[in-house]
Amino acid sequence: MFLGTFSEPAFARTLARMPAATKHEAPAPLRTGERRRAAGVLVVKFGDAALTDVGDIALVASRLAAAQDLGHDVVGVLAAIGSATSELVALAHQVSPSPPERELDMLVSMGERVSCALAAMALVDLGYDAVSLTGSQAGIVTDTAHGAARIVEVRGHRVRESLDRGAIVLVAGLQGVSTDSEVTTLGHEGSDATAVALAAALSADACELLGATDGVSTADAQVVPGARRLAAVTHEELLEIASCDGGPVPLRSVEIARNHQVPLHVRSSVADGEGTWVVTEEDGRMLERAIISGVTHTVGETVYRTDGVAAAGLFGALAAAGVNVDTILQAGDGFVFSVPSQDEGTTATVLDELGGDWSADASLGQVSVVGAGMKSHPGVAATAFATLEEHGIEPVIVTTSPIRISCHVRRDAVEHAVRALHDAFGLEDEEGSDG
Repeated sequence: MFLGTFSEPAFARTLARMPAATKHEAPAPLRTGERRRAAGVLVVKFGDAALTDVGDIALVASRLAAAQDLGHDVVGVLAAIGSATSELVALAHQVSPSPPERELDMLVSMGERVSCALAAMALVDLGYDAVSLTGSQAGIVTDTAHGAARIVEVRGHRVRESLDRGAIVLVAGLQGVSTDSEVTTLGHEGSDATAVALAAALSADACELLGATDGVSTADAQVVPGARRLAAVTHEELLEIASCDGGPVPLRSVEIARNHQVPLHVRSSVADGEGTWVVTEEDGRMLERAIISGVTHTVGETVYRTDGVAAAGLFGALAAAGVNVDTILQAGDGFVFSVPSQDEGTTATVLDELGGDWSADASLGQVSVVGAGMKSHPGVAATAFATLEEHGIEPVIVTTSPIRISCHVRRDAVEHAVRALHDAFGLEDEEGSDG
């Protein structure tokens, strides 16, 4: 059962193993209007990798306490512990074969609240002032879509008031309250969106996203074992990387960070590595950086070719059906576009309803060379296409942006293309990656 996940003896053993130096006396009370800390607001998100079981709560508390000791106003955004969310969903389906979306959100949002309450308890035992808040209490306002809500506003006054009195604030990730005053959940990787949105609302100095990997790499390490961690990338570069398979930060969170210029720090939740900073291109951390930041890929797309359908009607209907379109090219009187493979059924229904001729090709994958430096350095495209030609890989579709060159190639050639391009741009070299 769900509550069986939280073993009191396991938590007690972990807390007992913590170094004595992490246990502090209660801080002196603040005078009215006084600010104890001056290092700015730090929002830290702990995801699944950081909360595998209840024993990790003590480590989360220790990390947040250490951040406050460095002078930060600290907000922790926590995911659910272990398999709590999937267990809650399974519980719902034991009761009902088709649980109402509203009630499912009410149930699923419990997991993150449990994590935050336990972390607040652990911090209090360490001598810190701490308070746990639901998404609603933290002011996360969403639209009315249950299960996949979008954040429309953050009313962060209650979080700010708690920080002003010296408390460490724990906010339940994944959830908010809709404009209709209903509990909502934010869908896949929703805790990242919670953290970045809070960081934007609080004008935080940084938002740390703690996960399973130590930052952003020059390629997927499962495809390129020699891929290296990048010291820094721009929001724009990470947007391109996040749209491909295995991106270390969800696309929606990167969009929020870019729109509000929130510096992100992507780090491991279990190691003390430097991680990767995600910043504006003008930030000083981006000086002397590589022309190319990485090579990304995706094989989870289907490419469609249409004829006889107007652009406005086609893409308007796809948007209304909730289909996210990636590549778009005009080909004569028709269009070529790609969508995620899981949307194939919906896309086919839309195209059938619109009429006209269409075909689908699921045999292609996409490989992209990404780097803000290519805007001011000629020859990147020449190197990319010469490399593919040398390895006998023929691009079927080519699209570009100021910081990206993407090629659709045969799906069975995708990994070969990634390795060849990674090598051609010297991304395994220290100089070529960390800049």
